[in-house]
Amino acid sequence: MITKQKGTYDIYGDLAKKRAYINDVLAALCEKYNYGYIETPVFEASELYHRGVGDATDMVQKETYDFVDRGERNITLRPEGTAGVVRWFIENKLYGNMSDPVKVYYNMKMYRYERPQSGRNREFTQWGFECFGSDDVLADAEAISLAYNAYRLLGLDNITIKLNTLGDFESRTNYREALVNYFKPHISELCPDCQERINKNPLRILDCKVDDKSELHKNAPKTLDYLNEESRTRFERLQELLDLMDINYEIDTKLVRGLDYYDHTVFEVVLNDSYALGGGGRYNGLVETLDGPSIPAVGFAMGYDRTILAMEENDISIPINDSIDLYLLYVSDSEKETASYLLQDLRLNGFIAETDLMCKSLKSQFKSVDRYNAKYLIVLNDEDLKNSQVTIKDNKTKEEEKISINDIVDYLDMHL
Repeated sequence: MITKQKGTYDIYGDLAKKRAYINDVLAALCEKYNYGYIETPVFEASELYHRGVGDATDMVQKETYDFVDRGERNITLRPEGTAGVVRWFIENKLYGNMSDPVKVYYNMKMYRYERPQSGRNREFTQWGFECFGSDDVLADAEAISLAYNAYRLLGLDNITIKLNTLGDFESRTNYREALVNYFKPHISELCPDCQERINKNPLRILDCKVDDKSELHKNAPKTLDYLNEESRTRFERLQELLDLMDINYEIDTKLVRGLDYYDHTVFEVVLNDSYALGGGGRYNGLVETLDGPSIPAVGFAMGYDRTILAMEENDISIPINDSIDLYLLYVSDSEKETASYLLQDLRLNGFIAETDLMCKSLKSQFKSVDRYNAKYLIVLNDEDLKNSQVTIKDNKTKEEEKISINDIVDYLDMHL
């Protein structure tokens, strides 16, 4: 028997309905923020992620699905959304007229080869958004607001934004140098990965999940101590805007995020002060890194698996429609023909309608009515149909009413 691959899963039944609900909530919210939908290819040239995400990141070094296709091209399955959206932005020359920002959101499958665990799979769905063209701190505040409100609309109230800044290029360079000088004398105390990171990307040492509780990490230099005046003023202004928006946030000077392309604002959405649900920030240099012009940008991404898990653990009820509006029962061939065109009419008028497709007995069809949790049912009867009538029954109250076959849609409109 062929089975699904490790770290993947099939989406159907209640899980599919839960995800559809989340899709609808997030899409409606993005519309309010004037973000349009985008979907990029599931595979791209490997160079896109090696250059965009960064060769020194764990994602590129350990987690990407890389292969050579039949045309001898180096290909990578999409591990995250931002780099592909940036490639789209550059390829379509959307920087040509930046009188207004370009704002897009996505909802796509991602692939990372990592150890499957609760809320983390090798194939997963990520929702995210990107805003190109504005370097105003208000765009940072808007991105945080959109992420914050997304979770609150899904019912997750105990949300905190963990907030930090890496500053501009000068500030980040000074901070990087301070980290190297701090950690180098203690390099033997670092995990093997961090011993390599100290030369490639020392900021990633702060993101280490092996040594993050050590005293060495706790006493590491803080980003805020190495900000120049411009970066410090920008960060203070961001906090003022978040206060005005009534967004719950905390400064976390150890927050650097796991990808190389961030500068200035970085943030994570945290539940119950401990469970990270998603993150993002500003990446003003990424467009230029991928051969585009110098265009500022800010974005955010979250995983569906962790979000649904958090909702379930916090007893948040996700609306699931587990019933249909009407079930049509029949016995004869002529009744079946009537059922066929009635179903067509009902469905096109927006009702969830069903009938027997398995040639079952009438008794078995009644069992299907209960399994589908049908609100109403109609047993088609040739004698009634001769008079263009049917008997419709409320499956909950068991009340019946004879109506014209032409009035079924109006009847359901009034009673559902």
